[in-house]
Amino acid sequence: MQKVDVVVLGGGAAGLMCALEAGRRGRRVVLLDHAERVGKKILISGGGRCNFTNIHCRAENFLSENPHFAKSALARFTPAEIIALVEKHGIRYHEKTLGQLFCDRSAIDVVNMLERECAEAGVQIVVGTRVISVVRDGQFLVETTGGTFQAEAVVVATGGLSIPKMGATDLGYRLAEQFGLRIVECRPALVPLVFNAEDREQWCDLAGVSSEAVATAGARRRRRGSFREKMLVTHRGLSGPAVLQVSSYWRAGETVEFDLAPGVEVMAPLLARNARRDPAAAVQTIRAVLPGRMAERWVAVHEPKDWTNASLAAMEQELHAWRITPAGTEGYAKAEVTAGGVDTAELDAKTMESRRVPGLYFIGEVVDVTGWLGGYNFQWAWASGASAGRAV
Repeated sequence: MQKVDVVVLGGGAAGLMCALEAGRRGRRVVLLDHAERVGKKILISGGGRCNFTNIHCRAENFLSENPHFAKSALARFTPAEIIALVEKHGIRYHEKTLGQLFCDRSAIDVVNMLERECAEAGVQIVVGTRVISVVRDGQFLVETTGGTFQAEAVVVATGGLSIPKMGATDLGYRLAEQFGLRIVECRPALVPLVFNAEDREQWCDLAGVSSEAVATAGARRRRRGSFREKMLVTHRGLSGPAVLQVSSYWRAGETVEFDLAPGVEVMAPLLARNARRDPAAAVQTIRAVLPGRMAERWVAVHEPKDWTNASLAAMEQELHAWRITPAGTEGYAKAEVTAGGVDTAELDAKTMESRRVPGLYFIGEVVDVTGWLGGYNFQWAWASGASAGRAV
């Protein structure tokens, strides 16, 4: 049995940040991961370039049953702090769009940075090791396939259910339930949506067509999300940044609304000349805001019975309020993150420690805090990890 101060379960962004922060304080830290190397999800993020933060990050960019919970951790470790760490290691980066910061070269630079910081802080990293059990009898006993560890504290940084081919498991949720913590129902988030049968027949042969749109989803009694970004038609439904964003707000059976011509009065030229039946003119007009193939299909699907000004005005309204009811999502296999997780009411917002089990901490994706697309989930990982690492 190896005696340490802290055992961190999970070698992702949150776990590594927590470990290095605790190690810097002189704590004896062992970090365990079942994969053959740490940071596997970091390596595939941002198309391999790691969208490591967003300079505009605020609590409003996150979903949770408690929308205020993330404020404390985000204030304790800001985008400026991860940028300073990146710059300390000479990693070059750039802003892509909307405050999203990416590595110029490769995500491996970020993983190497975290490994070096852990090494300098004296953190022991053990990979290829599966957790068998965690029990608490005064202190924690963590039994693994590589031996047993005794510790004052255990930090659960095991991530969510998204991308199971990368080794995602439900370990964190099982541990939370074992120790009596409530779980907010989990669901895939930042995930493509799947058309119902009727919409699939009408639109899926346009797979690959992309257009800017404002997508809106979410019930008014909860929180609604509205995003103006690219929308992409796929062979099964819709994807692209706008769709991934609103998928986190969507629930089964609800509609998603798209403004396909944000800020544009598309039919104004036809209304001005009191156009009669003229589908070709309508297609040409709609081409100003939609790709050609989609403009043609839109007119074919929504062509009015008559071509009065009232009908053209109704067609305009449909362009600004295209409503679909998805059959579902592409699931955890295609989801970038998992929404839901350990209820924030169970945790101290300043330290991420369990309110009912002293010494037990939950950080990162396993917690019911889910960020927008664009570096926000990494910032939550850094912030929640740092908060726990400075307290554990």
